[in-house]
Amino acid sequence: MTSFDTIGNKDKSVAIIEESNSNEEKNFAREILKKHPNIKTVLKKTSERKGKYRNREYKFVAGIKNTEVIHREHGFLLKLNPRYTYFSPREATERQRIATKVNSDEDILIMFSGICPFGIAIEKKQPDVKRICCVEINPKAHEYAEENLKLNKTKKIKLYSGDVKEILPKIKNKFDRIIMPLPKKGYSYLDLALNKTKKKGMIYFYYWANESDLFSEAVKIVREEARKSNKKIKIIDKRKVLPYGPRIWKIRLDILVN
Repeated sequence: MTSFDTIGNKDKSVAIIEESNSNEEKNFAREILKKHPNIKTVLKKTSERKGKYRNREYKFVAGIKNTEVIHREHGFLLKLNPRYTYFSPREATERQRIATKVNSDEDILIMFSGICPFGIAIEKKQPDVKRICCVEINPKAHEYAEENLKLNKTKKIKLYSGDVKEILPKIKNKFDRIIMPLPKKGYSYLDLALNKTKKKGMIYFYYWANESDLFSEAVKIVREEARKSNKKIKIIDKRKVLPYGPRIWKIRLDILVN
């Protein structure tokens, strides 16, 4: 066991290791704390992300009990506690990829927005964006998102706390770009996304797939939902984003809604 994820900054970080036997994890945790003075806590993943809040379960291995940190990413700050909110530091590059696609005076929707990393990344990259609406069901993540807007002095982001299926019908405007960063069961929200996208707008749809056939299932799901919603679409890009597990990848389809 040689790798781990780090969430935090140069003053205080949390290290997250994969599942392992108890003897190995304790020795490894001690080595991490010794070699990296900024790492104050070591946690071990004990479950996949699950439940409506998409949280993992963790085992405390070593260090201090307080696991709230402020993570620095591409010049902005994100306050969070990984034990209570979804956040992946590995997706920083992907957030920047999407942020660079946004043009001035666009309306953006982020479903399943968590602590608001996508929203903040977009506003920092494109400060002339018209508006960014972020919807998150986890009340703890929503609280951290509110703090993160203050930390970063954002002006264009509007946060909504609740289920996308309940919140989105109450938002009257349509969007130039909709980001759907939840790969597990995000497809069940495609009908909402399709009907809330402006003509010539974009949807960024994420999914999990086996590396033997990365895109076929996702493309089939999207095309079938477009047919049901009576929408004409064009898939203009397909991307491998990140490895999720053995031979499993998180992928993205870029969908133009005509």
